[in-house]
Amino acid sequence: MAITASQEAGRHDRIRLGMVGGGQGAFIGAVHRIAARIDDQFELIAGALASDPARAKASAKEIGIADDRAYGSFEEMARAEAARADGIEAVAIVTPNHMHAPVAKAFLRAGIHVICDKPLTTTVAEAEELVALVRSTGKVFVVTHNYTGYPMVRQARAMVASGELGDIRLVQAEYLQDWLTERLEQSDHKQAAWRTDPARSGPGGCIGDIGTHAYNLACFVSGLALDELLAQLTTFVPGRRLDDDVQILLRWKGGAKGMLWASQVAVGHENGLSLRISGSKGGLEWAQENPNQLWFTPYGRPKQLLTRGGAGAIGAAARVTRIPSGHPEGYLEGFATIYAEAAHAIRAARTGDRPHHEVLFPTVEDGLAGVKFIDAAVRSSAAKGAWIRIG
Repeated sequence: MAITASQEAGRHDRIRLGMVGGGQGAFIGAVHRIAARIDDQFELIAGALASDPARAKASAKEIGIADDRAYGSFEEMARAEAARADGIEAVAIVTPNHMHAPVAKAFLRAGIHVICDKPLTTTVAEAEELVALVRSTGKVFVVTHNYTGYPMVRQARAMVASGELGDIRLVQAEYLQDWLTERLEQSDHKQAAWRTDPARSGPGGCIGDIGTHAYNLACFVSGLALDELLAQLTTFVPGRRLDDDVQILLRWKGGAKGMLWASQVAVGHENGLSLRISGSKGGLEWAQENPNQLWFTPYGRPKQLLTRGGAGAIGAAARVTRIPSGHPEGYLEGFATIYAEAAHAIRAARTGDRPHHEVLFPTVEDGLAGVKFIDAAVRSSAAKGAWIRIG
């Protein structure tokens, strides 16, 4: 990604960032910390990194947060940072799902921008409350659906929006993993334990963890809104309390149809997120495990391989590209794009301005859409495959 004048200035005035969650033993916290630093726009200076105060402070010490900015609870952190002249401007929420809403509300009410992991909340009511709070406070709220940050995903979205595919007819998304094929939650596996616990994950297991990524990607690229769905949520592993496989039929507003399959017990798949879109004039295919490639097939003509930085790349992809073509960009850089876009929005908010129209990130409204998707899928499956309209 080319360094703009505002980014260059930002090197000397980094956005002051705090973090809730992401302490010892956590996976996603480290990912967020790396992503926040890639474009040199943020400085992590405060944290409440665990629910246990002693572990929170030990975790903060390990990553260099000063003792007086290492907090035992998120409530203490929100109060203390809001009262400081040099307090944090934004907080990254990387907790289990059930804590997203209370943490976000505390920091929004303290006047602090929020960068929140997905899904937004565990209930539609909480998500709607957050949307109202974001609108009333005027704070920037970013949901880290990181796959929307990949250059070729941005290119696919731009190609659909420009009409290169014609009228969209089919949208199919998959996200396949196999890491929960056995009941890891019975062992000392922190990530499996909370993701399969309804009290911490919410009513959806696989659907909330990775199904929401597939759904968000389909919406982001296609530009379509979902009308209704028919879902079958299955728990294959005996004794597991939440779904580990999801199969859904989709009816999009405007008449397009589609399917979504997400699974964490699909043996032979590591992180198989993919998207296929077909229209009246052509089709697109993208797979996260080959993220710098986008297949485009104009109807009646040979399939074309478009690559990041190659001859077929367009401005939407170039804007979020950091390194020359042929050098792989992937998961961390996708996350970093979301943080870079958040930085643009937060800097604009400092002066009461709106960010440039090209700045693009998943919003609190996108987060609400994801929670409604989970809710509808759970209700559809409980009703043995009834069609449920998205509210």
